[in-house]
This record gives sequence, C-alpha cells and structure tokens, in this order.
Amino acid sequence: MASISVARKIDAPVDVVFDTIADPKRFAGAISGVTSVELLSAAASGAGARFRQSRTVKGRETTMDFEITEAVRDQRVRIVNETHGTLWDSIFSLAPSGKSTMLTMRMDTKSRRLHQKLMMPVVMLMIRKAVEADMDALKAYCERRTRAAQQSPPRGTV
Repeated sequence: MASISVARKIDAPVDVVFDTIADPKRFAGAISGVTSVELLSAAASGAGARFRQSRTVKGRETTMDFEITEAVRDQRVRIVNETHGTLWDSIFSLAPSGKSTMLTMRMDTKSRRLHQKLMMPVVMLMIRKAVEADMDALKAYCERRTRAAQQSPPRGTV
C-alpha cells in the first residue's frame, strides 16, 4: 500500500468546499484537464454517485469510473476508483477554521499484483504533483465562488 496526503487552507466556507467536492460535475469544473463527466447513477452528487470522467494528462486522454462511497456533510467525502488492479481510495477531510476551511486529501492505494505493489511508491511521487495541482485549482475555484457570492447583492434587494 502506498499513500499520499496533501492539505490546503481554503479561504471559503466549509459548505462551499464540500459542495464542490461532493458534486462530480462541479469538481470537474474546478480542476484542469477534465474533458467530460458522465453520471452513471441516479445520484448526481454525494454518497452513491457514480461517474465516468475523461481527462487529458500530459497530452493523453484517460477515462476512469469513480464512486463517491461516503459523504458526511461538511466533514468528509470519500471517492474510490479501481484501475488496472489497483484500488485508489481518496478521502477529503474538511475542517472549518473561521471563514476558511482546512482541506486534507489522503489517497491510499491497494494493488493486487506484486509488480504494481513494488512500483506504486514511484508512481505516487508523480501522482503527488497532479494531486497538488488539483488541490491548488480546487482552492482557487472555491475562493472565486466565495468572492463572487460576497460581491452579489442579497436577493430581494435592488
């Protein structure tokens, strides 16, 4: 098993961050390289949502199926994926901090084949950079949404 953990302080309320992560289409809009998201379940977000995501990484498009297996409002979202005999288990943990949110993403892998188990620590070094870029993009997205909401006049006022 190989693991990585990446954390970011996001200047946005915990509900904005949670809603972004728990909604596959919104999450795809927050990170770069996603070319399509297809819902595979009746649930469009939260626990039970299954989706297929296509993404271009270093000029190559890959398509993977994901499932949100756990979503505890404003606390955590767990997304799993199995690819080529490796289970990728990602838990996004959220902690409110005033008007900000501390977001930690821990990704664990479990590989079935010996050669994958041996290679996974090296693969995770490359994956870490991609995860950090996604976390930075997620942070920027949530902060933009929060600023836009703060600048909008309250509903019912002219």
